[in-house]
Amino acid sequence: MSRHCVIASVLVAGLLVSGCGTPRSGALGPAPAAAPSSTTPSSAAPPSTAPPSAAPTDRPDPTPSAGPPRSPTTPSPGPAGTRDTVTIELWLVRAGQLVPTRRARPATLSTSRLALTELAAGPTPAEAAAGLTTLVPAGIEVTRITDGTATLRVPSVGDPAERRLREAQVVWTLTQFPTVRQVSLGGAGPVGRPDYADLLPPIVVTSPTAGERVAAPLVVTGTATVFEATVSVRVLDAAGREVATGFGTASCGSGCRGGYRVVVGWRAAREQQGTVEVYEVSALDGSRINTTAVPVILAPGV
Repeated sequence: MSRHCVIASVLVAGLLVSGCGTPRSGALGPAPAAAPSSTTPSSAAPPSTAPPSAAPTDRPDPTPSAGPPRSPTTPSPGPAGTRDTVTIELWLVRAGQLVPTRRARPATLSTSRLALTELAAGPTPAEAAAGLTTLVPAGIEVTRITDGTATLRVPSVGDPAERRLREAQVVWTLTQFPTVRQVSLGGAGPVGRPDYADLLPPIVVTSPTAGERVAAPLVVTGTATVFEATVSVRVLDAAGREVATGFGTASCGSGCRGGYRVVVGWRAAREQQGTVEVYEVSALDGSRINTTAVPVILAPGV
């Protein structure tokens, strides 16, 4: 090879090593290329053709400001060929105190109107048998919701002596939705759940509700303000025999209200009427006090 050819070969090799031309390669493989721009994906997924799921205008707040936990109100799919349903929480009255229950109804965008309609309709036969009632008249309606305050038109009916309980039913029911933090009734100033917290019993049971069919293991939930935060549960069969017991601790002790969750199980050969009792054990004599009894249907246990 001539001297000029050798010099040319060396110059070409030097250019390749210096980075000019094609990307470098070596023992570790080709050098990485620049990452593609995020605004121009190379393999974008095709757009979804599924229709958006229906959702109510007023959905529940999972972190309530005070009192028992609010029930979920998001729609749940029903059987094939049926409409979606929405579960709403209603606050009824028993012995001058507030008691929660639930309704599953066809989904609607106006959940506040649905809640007030159901509240005025009153208890189911099972709830009425358990002593629950309503003081809310028909015709009450929300005229607007602005900055977290629902303004209501209230008909001039009902016993004035029961006015505060009636207001409490409406306030505790409507404030399950995150768009409603306070309620203005008949032109009065806005009020919220804390304004009626004294109308709750020492032990509130949010689940199960009156007339519900329950199976073991059963999760009993609610809120309580009891001695040393200890909440006790027992299940009675149709003959009044105790078939299950359990206890748990509320998230707050004496003098404050906290949430509780107790799981119990039972053995039963047949489906039958039963009762779930949630109570406090007296620090004085060990007796059951502040009992909340919920009539249920017991599924056979194993």
